[in-house]
Formats: sequence, structure tokens, C-alpha cells
Amino acid sequence: MELEIAEHAIEAAKIKADELGLPMCIAVMDEHAYLVAFIRTGDTTLDSIQLAIDKAYTAALIRMDTQELGQLSQPGKELYGIQNNLGGRLVIFPGGIPIWRDGNLIGAVGASGGAVDQDQAPPAGDRHRSG
Repeated sequence: MELEIAEHAIEAAKIKADELGLPMCIAVMDEHAYLVAFIRTGDTTLDSIQLAIDKAYTAALIRMDTQELGQLSQPGKELYGIQNNLGGRLVIFPGGIPIWRDGNLIGAVGASGGAVDQDQAPPAGDRHRSG
């Protein structure tokens, strides 16, 4: 992922956080789940830093948004227990969204700082999905 794309994803998420009046940690990973960019706006809780990074990591590694992963990892579902892998780093609640271009994964964005549903809110004017 090019830094310019990561910066665009952070800016879009930051605009949405500002619209919601929230401090936010925002992380962007490349398609290999390596951190490309990170920003912390306002006075978020300190756990929000690692949660944003891990949400982006999970979305890039598993190639699905963490909200959907959470649904598939409930008792009786096909991915039950997945969050116990990789040292517990996988996140199974909303806030991590893969970034697609022309049907190919190019990275993921993770947000943490608001309530769970606020972390998953799509960035202003951009769902970070195409194809």
C-alpha cells in the first residue's frame, strides 16, 4: 500500500470521528498486515492505540471486516475461537475494515476510541471498498 492511500484512509476516518465528536486512534495496514500509518486524535484511552492497530491487522490478515468476523466466531459458528489465535491479537468486534481496489485487498483500516458501533462507522464519503 502506498503511503498516500494510507493517509487518505486516515483522513477519511478522522473526518468521520470529528463528525461524531470523538477522539480516535486510526491505524492502516498494508495487504500483508504490516503497519503503514497511525494517528491518535484527542484524549483516547490508552488501550485504543493497540486496539486500532489490532483491528486493522485482523481485517488485513483475515480479509474481512472485524464486525463480520465477530458474527462468524460466535459459539456454534465456523470460526468459533479464532480470537484465541496469534496470541489473542485477533479482534472480533467492529472497527476493522479491509480496503479493496479492483477486487484486490490493498490493506485495512482500524479505528478505536468510540463505542463499538462508532468505531465501525464508515468514513465520511468513503466505504473503503471497491470491487
